[in-house]
Amino acid sequence: MSRNLRLLVHQVRAQNRFFWRVPVGAFFTLILPIIMLVLFVALFGNDVDFDGPTGSSVSAAQFYTPALAVFAVGSATYTNIAINLSTRREDGILRRVRGTPLPPWVYMAGAILSAVWIALVSATIMVLLGVVAYDVNIELAKVPAMILTFAVGSATFATLGVALAGVARSASSASALANATILPMAFISNIFIDLGSDPPAWLRVAADLLPLKHFGVAFSEAMNPWSDAPAFVWDRLGVMALWLVFGALIASWRFRWDPLPGSTGRSTRRARRVDA
Repeated sequence: MSRNLRLLVHQVRAQNRFFWRVPVGAFFTLILPIIMLVLFVALFGNDVDFDGPTGSSVSAAQFYTPALAVFAVGSATYTNIAINLSTRREDGILRRVRGTPLPPWVYMAGAILSAVWIALVSATIMVLLGVVAYDVNIELAKVPAMILTFAVGSATFATLGVALAGVARSASSASALANATILPMAFISNIFIDLGSDPPAWLRVAADLLPLKHFGVAFSEAMNPWSDAPAFVWDRLGVMALWLVFGALIASWRFRWDPLPGSTGRSTRRARRVDA
């Protein structure tokens, strides 16, 4: 194993430990989607038909299991990466990392791969709960489509998380922007509610422009009992790939390792005291 690969494995493990040391982040990423699945199925009943990704009728559990798995992936990657990187930059941690022998790309890759790993754990728990508790359908021939969709979706939202950390000027603004974007996006993307087959035109256009709906449709199609194997939805994956490229361009342009002017982190306050 090469030196950089060993460093990367060490960073992923370290980032995973950081994640579990913050119970709030673990709750919203892993526990909240499970609670939502249980509550939604209990409220609506599993015999109520929801519109599937291709217009077919599916049970509440069959609708919400892939949808909330996708939301959990977005929370683990997009939200957590944006908030964590912004907080560490504001506190001067990222600047100190650049002063160590650790290559910056290894630290960044470790943060991203750790988030993707947590996303995989969360999505797997959601799917297994749906299968075991609610008889959600999974066909072996469609598992490759589920894996590819997860890979593209998690990479897309992880990249967008880094981009948001670059755009946000502080940790508090990153938290506000992350939640102010992913929650409305979930509501209009058939994640929390079934919008039916004929939502308002402007709402449908807005959802079609954003990546979460395409992620949800592609993942739901791979679990849809009425879809034909192998159930790859290439047009949806293509839209997510375009968002991945867009996020990578914004991240490379805007992301900074040093605290930004006007931030209120500990390192900035310390510098102000020294200057005074």
